[in-house]
Amino acid sequence: MTTRAYRALVAAAVLVLGVGCGSSSDAEDLEASASGADLDCQEGAEPLTQEMSSGSVWSMCFSVDAKSGAVLSDIHFTPADREPILLIREMALAQMEVPYDDGERLTADITQAGFGGTRMHSLSEAECAGERFGIEVPNIGDGSTFGDTPEREVLCSEIIDSGLAYRSFSDGTLTADRGNTWTLSTISKVGWYEYIAEYNFGSDGSIRPALGATGDLSPVDYTDEEHGWPIGDEEADYAANHAHNVVWRIHWGIGGADQPQEVEQFDAEPTGEMGSEAPVLDGSLASVDEPSTHQTQERRWWRVVAPESLNANGHPMSYEINLGQTDSFTYVHDEENHGADSGYDIAFTNYDECQIFATENRGGCGSGVIDYVEDSAGEELEDPVSWVAVGYHHVPRDEDQSPMEVHWQTFDMMPRDLTSTRADVPDGREDIDGQPEDSEFVEEIEDMEEMEDGGHSH
Repeated sequence: MTTRAYRALVAAAVLVLGVGCGSSSDAEDLEASASGADLDCQEGAEPLTQEMSSGSVWSMCFSVDAKSGAVLSDIHFTPADREPILLIREMALAQMEVPYDDGERLTADITQAGFGGTRMHSLSEAECAGERFGIEVPNIGDGSTFGDTPEREVLCSEIIDSGLAYRSFSDGTLTADRGNTWTLSTISKVGWYEYIAEYNFGSDGSIRPALGATGDLSPVDYTDEEHGWPIGDEEADYAANHAHNVVWRIHWGIGGADQPQEVEQFDAEPTGEMGSEAPVLDGSLASVDEPSTHQTQERRWWRVVAPESLNANGHPMSYEINLGQTDSFTYVHDEENHGADSGYDIAFTNYDECQIFATENRGGCGSGVIDYVEDSAGEELEDPVSWVAVGYHHVPRDEDQSPMEVHWQTFDMMPRDLTSTRADVPDGREDIDGQPEDSEFVEEIEDMEEMEDGGHSH
């Protein structure tokens, strides 16, 4: 049995020890079973720890908020054979607005309904192929029950094979292995839609928040052909097109809660010039110095960086935020209060415990992200919260009935210089760090340059 295969078995064993009926003692057993961070979860939150196939370990606290639903806090990553690193202090959904294209319906499902309470459903084997974790969830949300706080199995914890993690055939030797992903998910039912709030933690240190939508199309939102799609016989019933406009809130703490944090934006722009074989692009980092909103475009991403937390190469640790596919949007609430050009794909503000929701926030600290940014104009951005907006425009189809297939919206966060090399360096690759001097590929390129037959090497 290989070391990696053994680690995979250990990871599975760790998962079973701590998850099931989900009592506090079970959670403590889970934390003690893997060499992750020493967690001190707040009241009402439970510790979770999972060793990955790479030998790295994820550790965090899980709780349920009546509005936001699943809340993950004190998120640590422990690269294989290294010390735990705090990454995120808190991560949760901050809003989901659902506007229908015919203008006849608008919901704000996080603040008006909520993903917690009775709307967060208990899970069965049908929804969760892994282990189910129990936690106390207050009976609030449907107006019929108050006061009780039953413990229910609402969190699904699964280890999923994520496919080939790496492969390199060099000097006659194949180096290859597979990775895995730890997926934590809950299910909340709001009206006719049912939402899967999912957080994926990779064996490579990557994080992918995702929201999946299933359930049924609205039985009362049918419209005309300009605003919908024909569902059913012929073209009589046009199910209304609509959007799922979601914002996640992430409070960062890379390297430790007391470590300074900065934000940068990366762009790679074509120069219009040609090199010897390819167009020239100039890459640059621009500091995001104050609370602000930003738009995505090709070859653009952002990173949160801890300038005083250095890896073994002397590079500051950071996490890259990459939006990928999104149907950019402007919240109706923001357009009404701040104008049609107030939309954003990502925003950064300083942490304020009062600023919880992207719109319809209460507490006197602003009603949403645009207020937070405008009210703190000129402040130094030093304790960053990222508000990541991902839109999905849903045009119904016959196959949505019934129930509809899950459709997803997501974005990626990945380590950038968190460690000096990959988190799980395979045997024989320990000394590769920087430009290699004796690679067989360097020799091949040098040989090709000596040739005068006009051939090209790839």
